Amino acid sequence: MGILLEADYKGVLTGKESVWSGLQRAFSQTKAGSQANPLERGTEGDGELKSGENDGQITYELMNRDSAITLAQETSIADVPAFVYISAAAGAPMLPKRYITTKREAESTISSSLPKLRNIFIRPGFLYDSSRSFTMPIAFAGSAGNMVNSLVGGRLTALAGAAVEKPLKADLVAEAEVEAIADHGTKGVVETQKIEDLANAAWRRGML
Repeated sequence: MGILLEADYKGVLTGKESVWSGLQRAFSQTKAGSQANPLERGTEGDGELKSGENDGQITYELMNRDSAITLAQETSIADVPAFVYISAAAGAPMLPKRYITTKREAESTISSSLPKLRNIFIRPGFLYDSSRSFTMPIAFAGSAGNMVNSLVGGRLTALAGAAVEKPLKADLVAEAEVEAIADHGTKGVVETQKIEDLANAAWRRGML
């Protein structure tokens, strides 16, 4: 869950908001999350998350962080033993820094505040699938970037982030998620190599 872009690009395209205003909203250094702490919604978890922005804007803080924390809390209340959060390997030069910082804040809060949950934080790079044709050239470019990054010992990671992380097929990540839930030894951060290992384990089980 979460959002990749929070700017009201539809408002910009329809003329309801200027391009400059849209860019300011997109790359603002601070934004509000929910109006109330998502962990203080009552023991029954019956509080509603509402945007803390005056105009009701859906922000990274609300979607990438507070919504994830709320779902994790609901999972704990329902005594479900495991919670999977689809995070991200890193940010990217073309995305506001808050895209990744809010995901890391969600991981940290869930881990520290809901320790009884077996938290699984999946951190893939770019996800692609042939059914979404526009993702294929992006994945190709990402694969090339990943190869170059590997050749230089990973020195491009600090600069390019997820743009040089190995792209993964969406179905492979989905298989890894299911395998992670079934494997009680899987907990915490799951990065690219572990995602591939889990997917391979699921494939081998299916072949038996």
